[in-house]
Formats: sequence, structure tokens, C-alpha cells
Amino acid sequence: MADAFSSSSEAVLQRVVDVTATTNAPVENLEELYQIKKTCDFINQHHFEKVALQFPDELLVDSVAIGAEIEKETQAKLFILGDTSYGSCCVDEVAAEHFGANCIVHYGRTCLSPSRRLPLMYVFERRAVDLEKCASAFRDLYPDRQSHIIVLYDVNYAHVIDDLLALLTPEYPNAVGSALVVDGELCYSHRQTQVRHDDACRSDQDDDRVLHQFGRQFALKSGLTIKDYSMFYIGQEGGTLRNFMMTWNRCTFCSFDPLTLTGRTESVSINRALMKRYYAIERAKDASVVGILVGTLGVADYLTIIQQLKETIHRAGKKSYMFAMGKLNVAKLANFLEIDIFVLIACPENSLLDSSEFYKPIVTPFEMEVACNKNREWSEEYVTDFRHLLPGGRSHVALANEEEESDETDVSLITGALRSRHLTFDGPGASSFGSSVVLRNQTLTVANTNSAASFLAGRSWQGLEQKLGQTPVVKAVEGRKGIAIAYEDEGKSTL
Repeated sequence: MADAFSSSSEAVLQRVVDVTATTNAPVENLEELYQIKKTCDFINQHHFEKVALQFPDELLVDSVAIGAEIEKETQAKLFILGDTSYGSCCVDEVAAEHFGANCIVHYGRTCLSPSRRLPLMYVFERRAVDLEKCASAFRDLYPDRQSHIIVLYDVNYAHVIDDLLALLTPEYPNAVGSALVVDGELCYSHRQTQVRHDDACRSDQDDDRVLHQFGRQFALKSGLTIKDYSMFYIGQEGGTLRNFMMTWNRCTFCSFDPLTLTGRTESVSINRALMKRYYAIERAKDASVVGILVGTLGVADYLTIIQQLKETIHRAGKKSYMFAMGKLNVAKLANFLEIDIFVLIACPENSLLDSSEFYKPIVTPFEMEVACNKNREWSEEYVTDFRHLLPGGRSHVALANEEEESDETDVSLITGALRSRHLTFDGPGASSFGSSVVLRNQTLTVANTNSAASFLAGRSWQGLEQKLGQTPVVKAVEGRKGIAIAYEDEGKSTL
């Protein structure tokens, strides 16, 4: 123990530490909950040498025991990833690449957003469901046995759906089950169908009765649309259910919570929620400076949507700045008072952020497009997956040609002021009025285009004082070595 505290920092970083494998679940249940044998088979079959095991915060207590069991059956070197930079439902490929991992095993609930960099395996925590209670709640919620119903669920309950449908189908011939799908040829999971994204898109185009969205796939009967179905969701209230309800906002939703063993009709007013989102769109129309928040580094095509947003915002006559700051909180965003509104690039489940506590609103890429792209109109369609907004996506709407654009004006529903959707930053107006104001058009006078730098210059406090030229130059000296508990110049510990 004495040598452990007196070694150099480099040796400490490389030391293997023995820890006791404590778990939240009994050791004998680890195989059932986390599919350890199939995980080992996956690692051995592909000969992966470095494997990253990603756990959400609530499952970290089981991570050491799971890693110890996997090490017994494989030759791979394991790394445990926790405290992800963004939502734990997304795959943290960046952290895995820092360790040179060959693949990632993602544990717990997930949004099933596609990843592209590393081979990926999903392991869902298999939570128990009382099938009799669930079926009884289903019957109470749907007394009409001919109802058209789609059964959705959180991924942790995917393993019981076949048994549940076996109980219900004889009574409810129009009940439809949804299947989880893996989007991408490098993905694998124990109870999923592997589907390439382009194949899924082709199936949607060839047969509009097959829907593939949010990692779920289900078929509709001929002559019916999604609006003709009710949704029955198994799981707790949260981002997954909220995402489903906002997207399929013309469907009625009921749910069953396996923890409380209760079923209910979801009473959240979707119309009210949509109106709150529309209010945010009006704020986006009024905004002059937009902050693009990078809320994911793992979801496929996030760089493409950033570039598309930049172009859309610029064409609408607004300025944009990009921010990457990990998990968001009120204090972080409060540092940027120059920004009028933020747009969050994240997975579908994390993009619907409640910004009521923030100083400035936070909108989704779809909402920003409604505000800035005059070809896109607000309708009953609501898009939470930004990939659908990209060229080739089912909800893509191209920008108008620049020569066809006119400087249209309308009235803000918030301030009542007259506003222009397309300002001009270049041309004679910019040179004659300087960098602060430019000529809008022949009927409106000027538009404020102050940059963030001008806002900073006007602040009473601009950060730490630089004192350029006032600080004396001194020769660099060698600093202390070791770890904080015992630096090398303090002598060896006597523990």
C-alpha cells in the first residue's frame, strides 16, 4: 500500500485495480437480465480485442460484475463507459474511440438512433411484466374487441411482447404488434431484425402500409392509415412515450406501467403541447441570432443536419453560432445572452426539451425549419427525427431558389411588430450603413445585425482581465509530479 501512493502519476494511470463486484441484481440473475452468454458469443465470433461496455447511470452498479463475467469467457480487454456526454440512450462512439475500442455493447434502454462508426450490440435490461395484469388492463382500456390497436413498448419489455400478443390476438383480431429493428449493417441485438436504412426506406416507398420509425416497424391493414389506430404503450412515462405521442399526435394513447401494474388513458393534451411548440416557432421567427446546440456526436448524419440548418438560418437573414457543451443546463446557456433562441441537434427522445426554465427557448430542427423555410408549413405533421428533414428523407422540403425569394413581411404574433423573413446582409446596404445596420428594403428602414462580438464589447464584465503587455515574462520551471495525495517531492507515504 505504501508504494501505491508514492509511484509516479504515469504508473498510477496504468495500474490495474482490484475491486469487489457488487451488484444491484443477484449474481444468478445477471444472465437473465443482461444476456451475458450471447454477449460473449458476439465478442468471440467477431474476435474483438477491445470492447467498450456502455451503461446508463442506473445500471452502473452492475457494470463491474457483468464485466467480470464477460472476461471469464472472452480474451477481450473491456472498458466501462459511464456518465456519457449526452443522453445515455444514445451510443457514445466518441468515448469508445478514445480507448481504441473495436466495438460497443450498449446496455439498458435506448432510442435506437442509428450509429455508423463502430460495430454495435444492444443488450436490453429484461424487466419483468405481469402478463395477466397487462392483458387485463388492455381489456379494460379497449372494451371494443374490433378496435385497431398498435402495441408499442419500451425496449426493456421487448421480450414479453410475443407472449402478450398470444393472449390478446384471439380476442382482438385487429391488434398489431411492433417489432424492434436495428438500423445499420454493423448493429446486432438479441431480439431485433437487422435492417439497412436504405432497405427500410425502399420498403416504405413500395408499401405504405409498412411503417419504420424510431427503431419500430409495424404493418397497417390495407385501406387504413396510422390515424385509424390507437396506441397501447408498455413502459413508464418519459421521453419514449412523449416522442411517440408528439409524432403520432392524431392517435389516442393508452399505457400500462409494469412497475405500478396500472393502465391508463394518457390525458396529456397533445394539442396544448403542440401549441407550446408553435409558440416556440414564433419566437424563432422573431429571433435574429440563433445558437445551434450540438446535443449528439453519435447519431448518424448529425453533421449533415448542422450544415443544412446553417444554410436555412442564413437564407432567412439570421446569424447562427454553434455550441458543443455536453449535457445542457440553465447555467451553461445563461452565459450566452446574445443568442435569441437555440436549436438542439439530438436524438428524437432528447430533442423535445422542456425549455421553460431556460432564459431563451430551445427548439428542434423541424421547428427551426418551419420558422425559416417558407416552403415548409405548420401542419399536423410533427418531425422529431432530424434525419427525415435531410434530402431523401420522408419529410424533406427544399429551400426556395434564391432568385425566387422575395423580402416578404408579416406581423409577429408575439410582439405585434412588422418583421421580414428574408434580410439582406450583402450589397449596397451593408457598405453604406456599416456592420451594425443594413438596408432591409424600400419600405422598411433598417435591420439590426449586430454580431456577438459587439454584444461582448458592450458588457460591463467581459471575463478575466487579459492585461496585455502588463504581465512580466518569466522563465518556465518544472512543476510537481505525482498525484495530489502524495507528490514525489513530499516523500513516501507511511501508510
